[in-house]
Amino acid sequence: MAEYNEVIKDLQKGVYAPIYFLQGDEPFFIDNIVENIEENALDESQKGFNQYVLYGKEVSFTDVLNVARKYPMMGERQVVIIKEAQEIKDWKKEDTQNLLMAYLENPLPSTILVLAHKYKSLDKRTKVAKVLAKQAVFIDSKKIYDNQLPAWVQAYAGAKSAKVTDKAVMILCENIGNNLQRLANEIDKLSLNVKDGEPIDDAAVQKFVGISKDYNVFELQKALSLRNETKAYQIVKFFAANPSANPLVLIISNLYQYFVKLLILHQNGARDKNEAARLIGVNPFFAGEYLQAARNFPLPTVVKNIQAIHKADLQSKGIGSASMKEGDILIELMFNLLH
Repeated sequence: MAEYNEVIKDLQKGVYAPIYFLQGDEPFFIDNIVENIEENALDESQKGFNQYVLYGKEVSFTDVLNVARKYPMMGERQVVIIKEAQEIKDWKKEDTQNLLMAYLENPLPSTILVLAHKYKSLDKRTKVAKVLAKQAVFIDSKKIYDNQLPAWVQAYAGAKSAKVTDKAVMILCENIGNNLQRLANEIDKLSLNVKDGEPIDDAAVQKFVGISKDYNVFELQKALSLRNETKAYQIVKFFAANPSANPLVLIISNLYQYFVKLLILHQNGARDKNEAARLIGVNPFFAGEYLQAARNFPLPTVVKNIQAIHKADLQSKGIGSASMKEGDILIELMFNLLH
């Protein structure tokens, strides 16, 4: 099974395989590979003759393979991209799978066939999946864990020759969450707007992304870690006044993850920053804040707070209580967390 970074490196060198099968829950990696091939595998003058972009709902595998077996017109190769390949209706038919496997065993060297099978994965035990894994560049695109996001942001920025400060990384991750496409878009925007040689810091994030460097989920967590009620209420009132920029569902999710990290620290008895960073998957630079929070929130309080967050989540969905405004839910939650 191929690795995304290795595939991208080959594509950037102009090295293409006859078949790509891209599956999984994380669309960012799939879309990036497809976009790279679509934009760069052929010259603009060749695309009108030799590039086909088809959609799974509109074709059968017979259609796909008929196009794949064509020879390029006045060029060395053709590109056949099937977007939403998971929607091809005859995926599970034995005859269809036999046709596909026959092509996989003997692909036309002048064709680059790309199957973008997003949000779904084939059963790896099936014969067709085994043949695809053997004969194609096979990418299994999985969602990355929240604790992997900061490293991913730094790596993506580094590929753009940009450097992001630790605080800016945390603000982006805590406020945007596990949406890689949006994170990538914001980093692209930041790298274009920040002067060469200057790091992307929290002030740049506020200016160009619109996430306040003083009123964001990261700063809310910091206020909680210090049990700074005044600051915590200032931030949640700011959120309540700007609900479209601060979705309640994302705030609740982040607070839940925050207190789960404190629960892990209590359960494992972490004492120093490096141990805490390893246990909860954060940069050691920020681990001290979590250790401080663990001291300020004993284990029984952490458990109580996780229950309060769960209640707020239900309230946000209109379950278990009279309808409440999002701002009121957030303010009540903050009271419950601090008392």
